[in-house]
Amino acid sequence: MGDVFVVSAARTPVGKNNGYLRGWCAPELLAVALDEVLARIKLEPALVDEVITGCVYQLGEQGFNLARMGILSSTLPVKTPGVTVNRQCGSSLTAIQMAHMMIVAGDADVVIASGCELMSKYTIMSDMNGTLYNGQPMNHPVTKGYLEKYGMPDQIGSAQKIANKFGITKDQCQQFAVASHQKAHKATNEGRFKKEIMPMKGLEKDGGEITRDTDETIRPDTTIQKLEALKILPNTEWMTPGLSSTITDGSSAVILMSERKVKELKLEPLARIVANVVVGSDPELMLTGPIPATQMILAKTGMAMKDIDIFEVNEAFAPIPLAWAKELKADMDKLNVNGGAMALGHPVGNSGCRLSITAIHELHRRKARYALVTLCTGGGQAPATIFERV
Repeated sequence: MGDVFVVSAARTPVGKNNGYLRGWCAPELLAVALDEVLARIKLEPALVDEVITGCVYQLGEQGFNLARMGILSSTLPVKTPGVTVNRQCGSSLTAIQMAHMMIVAGDADVVIASGCELMSKYTIMSDMNGTLYNGQPMNHPVTKGYLEKYGMPDQIGSAQKIANKFGITKDQCQQFAVASHQKAHKATNEGRFKKEIMPMKGLEKDGGEITRDTDETIRPDTTIQKLEALKILPNTEWMTPGLSSTITDGSSAVILMSERKVKELKLEPLARIVANVVVGSDPELMLTGPIPATQMILAKTGMAMKDIDIFEVNEAFAPIPLAWAKELKADMDKLNVNGGAMALGHPVGNSGCRLSITAIHELHRRKARYALVTLCTGGGQAPATIFERV
């Protein structure tokens, strides 16, 4: 069994809610990422064996198998198959893990793993409300048995419960949120994202056309005072929108390739996938999965926290990475070094791939060796992957 490598990795800038990406059609937004990773290494599109796309809200433009619709909007040939996966916020990291599995199993040599989410059009819980074609209610996936066991899912309320359980304070969360924006702003100004972001056309507020090569979501003027002024969210003690990720748009893609194919094509890979895991976690707390996922992947590889150079732990809500860091005694200087989802946004199905791309490029910038990427998910799960720079 040979190794599996990431040979190309790129993403769109992240667009804010009803921001500059709002005019895009989802399959076409995905297609630009697919075409970009192919173009970066001048790969013949016909060599791609499969496209796997993470997407959470699979309806409207994101329905009818977004991966396949993205293929048909791209330069990939019609013969290229595609499949769309949903592990909530971990969807596109799961796409990477599934691509890895296909190659390790010998079923493919070249797989594009990707993510896409247009939350400006299909926002949180948009797949759980509304009516069917015949006027009947769509109904909700949460069953009576689930409610009896775990209660109604509430990620914001879960974030507050996690803060209370792990002794994470409001002040710590506010400081962490401010730092996220500051780190992302600094990273942008220093050009740290330049190699991963493709310039993208979009719309200005007045509808005029604009091209961006930076994330639209960063608020460098974020302060404790401004966070204090925000309204407290329902079912929480002190959680506010400023302590959570933002509703956003974006797409991303990576090309995974077998060791044999890398050698045959004489490519220089960006990273090797060291290991993957995924865990289920308490559905009521819901967002603690990155803790056992990290413990599991370290045990699987025989590595320790000190061996990892960069941690990307999704900032769905401020208490999540803070609880993770406290429980695992993480070095905070290694955590979300270029800011996280509170500043860079969280287009849910896209985020796992986006975090991986950012981590891989940052490994190269630092000439560091290992990065660990993990995300909490709705329903209580967490995938985790370790990448090694090559």
